[in-house]
Amino acid sequence: MWVDPGDPSMFDFQYGRAGSEQEPRPPFSFVNEDLSRTTPKINVVDARGVRWNVKWGDEAVPSVFCTRLASSCGYLVEPEYFVASGRIDNVRNLNRARRYVSKDGSFRNARFQLRADSPKYLKGEYWPLDKNPFLGSREFHGMQILMLLVSNWDKRDSNFGIFEDAVAGNPLRYLYVQTDWGASLGRFGNPFTRSKWDCKDFTDQSDGFVRGIENERIKWGFGDFDEIRVSDARWLLQYLGKITDTQIRLGLSTSGATAQETACYAGALRQRIEQLQQAVTVQTTQK
Repeated sequence: MWVDPGDPSMFDFQYGRAGSEQEPRPPFSFVNEDLSRTTPKINVVDARGVRWNVKWGDEAVPSVFCTRLASSCGYLVEPEYFVASGRIDNVRNLNRARRYVSKDGSFRNARFQLRADSPKYLKGEYWPLDKNPFLGSREFHGMQILMLLVSNWDKRDSNFGIFEDAVAGNPLRYLYVQTDWGASLGRFGNPFTRSKWDCKDFTDQSDGFVRGIENERIKWGFGDFDEIRVSDARWLLQYLGKITDTQIRLGLSTSGATAQETACYAGALRQRIEQLQQAVTVQTTQK
């Protein structure tokens, strides 16, 4: 689920670990509409024959940015790119996606997520947050901290997929990936109060992001990840703490955020990171 990311201050927040070479190449050709879940999506093939799942709505921007943030800290993600505008050939018989794709196939503000044959996605195989091989590890708790950092409240099992990585001459590996970061950057809460991609809601919860420490565990302003230790946060901050405001702003703007949204989110994210750093520092000083 995690690999050493090297120096996060050098991470490319514009294109991610996959780089600009792998980004979607027009023209795009329609394959079919993806009617899974609740967010409008379709499947397309780009000019190189690469398959992509295209998503619109209030999950598109947070999904791309949050995968950049997670990847910069070493977590495995599916390559994603934000495409501000484009056209999809041969679009037909759209259902939910018709509000985002014109009759001539033109679209705006879409998230493209790579669909590849290798590593192979194991459909129906998940690693739930309450039952997986990483329970209790610093890497697992670090991922939970990132989920809280961006107010990702969608914890359903199907958001945690397993990929089979079979490369000739190498041992078989299984990759554990959080595959959906879209329900983020809004308000963390119950089905009646939570939101996605709403900086006012996100900022309103940032003041009390970290409430304190009790018995070596961090007390959060929201969420139920009560098992996260101070040592887990200290470990994650080796990576998260090196990410600069310039990188955060670049990641937000190239994921589709407006200038106003970029400034708002960058400030709130820095506030949350600093609260985490302060909590770790206070605990270290007290010892």
